[in-house]
Amino acid sequence: MSGLKDLFQSADWKKEKHSPVIEVSGKAKKAEPLEVAVSIGKEIPHPNTSVHHISWIEVYFLPENEKFPYQIGRFEFTSHGASVQGPDTSTIYTEPKVKFFFKTEKPGQIMAVSYCNIHGLWESTQDLQVE
Repeated sequence: MSGLKDLFQSADWKKEKHSPVIEVSGKAKKAEPLEVAVSIGKEIPHPNTSVHHISWIEVYFLPENEKFPYQIGRFEFTSHGASVQGPDTSTIYTEPKVKFFFKTEKPGQIMAVSYCNIHGLWESTQDLQVE
Protein backbone atom coordinates (compact mmCIF):
# COMPACT_ATOMS: atom_id res chain seq x y z
CA MET A 1 0.00 0.00 0.00
CA SER A 2 1.32 3.46 -0.85
CA GLY A 3 1.43 6.43 1.48
CA LEU A 4 -0.40 9.72 0.98
CA LYS A 5 2.78 11.34 -0.36
CA ASP A 6 2.71 8.89 -3.29
CA LEU A 7 -0.72 10.14 -4.39
CA PHE A 8 0.31 13.73 -5.13
CA GLN A 9 0.60 14.67 -8.77
CA SER A 10 2.48 17.58 -10.28
CA ALA A 11 3.02 19.01 -13.74
CA ASP A 12 3.81 22.20 -15.59
CA TRP A 13 0.77 24.44 -15.08
CA LYS A 14 1.02 25.65 -18.68
CA LYS A 15 0.17 22.13 -19.86
CA GLU A 16 -1.96 20.81 -16.97
CA LYS A 17 -5.20 22.37 -15.72
CA HIS A 18 -5.00 20.84 -12.22
CA SER A 19 -1.64 22.17 -11.00
CA PRO A 20 -1.73 25.09 -8.56
CA VAL A 21 -0.11 28.26 -9.91
CA ILE A 22 1.69 30.30 -7.23
CA GLU A 23 2.30 33.97 -7.99
CA VAL A 24 4.17 36.31 -5.67
CA SER A 25 3.60 40.04 -5.99
CA GLY A 26 6.84 41.98 -5.71
CA LYS A 27 9.90 41.08 -3.63
CA ALA A 28 9.67 39.64 -0.14
CA LYS A 29 11.07 41.94 2.53
CA LYS A 30 11.69 40.88 6.13
CA ALA A 31 8.60 41.19 8.31
CA GLU A 32 6.56 43.02 5.64
CA PRO A 33 3.30 41.60 4.26
CA LEU A 34 3.80 39.73 1.00
CA GLU A 35 0.91 39.25 -1.42
CA VAL A 36 0.54 35.75 -2.84
CA ALA A 37 -2.05 34.45 -5.30
CA VAL A 38 -2.79 30.79 -5.98
CA SER A 39 -5.05 29.66 -8.79
CA ILE A 40 -5.95 26.53 -10.69
CA GLY A 41 -6.29 26.48 -14.48
CA LYS A 42 -4.40 29.64 -15.39
CA GLU A 43 -3.51 28.56 -18.94
CA ILE A 44 -6.06 25.77 -19.40
CA PRO A 45 -9.33 26.46 -17.54
CA HIS A 46 -10.41 23.75 -15.12
CA PRO A 47 -14.09 22.75 -15.27
CA ASN A 48 -16.13 24.07 -12.39
CA THR A 49 -19.27 21.98 -12.48
CA SER A 50 -21.18 19.87 -10.00
CA VAL A 51 -19.55 16.77 -11.47
CA HIS A 52 -15.95 18.04 -11.92
CA HIS A 53 -14.44 20.79 -9.77
CA ILE A 54 -11.64 21.91 -7.46
CA SER A 55 -12.81 21.45 -3.86
CA TRP A 56 -9.98 23.20 -2.00
CA ILE A 57 -6.49 24.68 -2.02
CA GLU A 58 -4.07 24.55 0.92
CA VAL A 59 -0.95 26.71 1.12
CA TYR A 60 2.13 26.06 3.27
CA PHE A 61 5.46 27.80 3.82
CA LEU A 62 8.63 25.84 4.57
CA PRO A 63 11.33 28.20 5.90
CA GLU A 64 14.87 27.41 4.84
CA ASN A 65 16.65 24.97 7.20
CA GLU A 66 13.44 23.98 9.01
CA LYS A 67 11.98 20.48 8.99
CA PHE A 68 8.24 21.16 8.92
CA PRO A 69 6.12 23.64 6.96
CA TYR A 70 3.65 26.13 8.42
CA GLN A 71 0.11 26.07 7.08
CA ILE A 72 -0.72 29.53 5.73
CA GLY A 73 -4.32 28.78 4.85
CA ARG A 74 -6.97 26.41 3.59
CA PHE A 75 -9.44 27.76 1.06
CA GLU A 76 -12.61 25.82 0.22
CA PHE A 77 -14.75 26.25 -2.86
CA THR A 78 -18.26 25.02 -2.18
CA SER A 79 -20.52 26.34 -4.96
CA HIS A 80 -20.33 24.35 -8.18
CA GLY A 81 -23.70 24.99 -9.77
CA ALA A 82 -25.73 22.55 -7.72
CA SER A 83 -29.16 23.47 -6.35
CA VAL A 84 -32.24 21.66 -5.08
CA GLN A 85 -33.25 21.26 -8.76
CA GLY A 86 -30.10 19.19 -9.42
CA PRO A 87 -26.53 19.41 -10.73
CA ASP A 88 -25.55 22.55 -12.65
CA THR A 89 -28.94 24.21 -12.24
CA SER A 90 -27.73 27.13 -10.14
CA THR A 91 -26.00 30.24 -11.44
CA ILE A 92 -23.51 30.25 -8.52
CA TYR A 93 -20.02 28.91 -9.27
CA THR A 94 -16.90 29.59 -7.20
CA GLU A 95 -13.57 29.96 -9.00
CA PRO A 96 -10.47 28.21 -7.58
CA LYS A 97 -8.45 31.40 -7.07
CA VAL A 98 -7.24 32.93 -3.82
CA LYS A 99 -5.13 35.90 -2.76
CA PHE A 100 -3.64 36.33 0.70
CA PHE A 101 -0.82 38.06 2.58
CA PHE A 102 1.77 36.68 4.98
CA LYS A 103 5.05 37.78 6.58
CA THR A 104 8.33 35.95 7.03
CA GLU A 105 11.88 36.83 7.90
CA LYS A 106 13.35 33.74 6.28
CA PRO A 107 13.61 32.57 2.69
CA GLY A 108 11.99 29.25 1.92
CA GLN A 109 9.45 27.51 -0.24
CA ILE A 110 5.76 28.22 -0.77
CA MET A 111 3.87 24.98 -1.34
CA ALA A 112 0.33 24.69 -2.69
CA VAL A 113 -1.89 21.61 -2.77
CA SER A 114 -5.23 21.37 -4.57
CA TYR A 115 -7.88 18.70 -4.69
CA CYS A 116 -9.92 17.86 -7.79
CA ASN A 117 -12.93 15.69 -7.00
CA ILE A 118 -12.19 13.54 -10.08
CA HIS A 119 -8.38 13.66 -10.47
CA GLY A 120 -7.16 13.82 -6.87
CA LEU A 121 -4.31 15.75 -5.25
CA TRP A 122 -2.02 18.16 -7.10
CA GLU A 123 0.94 20.10 -5.79
CA SER A 124 3.38 22.79 -6.81
CA THR A 125 6.10 24.84 -5.13
CA GLN A 126 7.82 28.16 -5.55
CA ASP A 127 11.04 29.31 -3.93
CA LEU A 128 10.88 32.57 -1.99
CA GLN A 129 13.86 34.82 -1.38
CA VAL A 130 13.70 37.48 1.33
CA GLU A 131 15.63 40.76 1.20
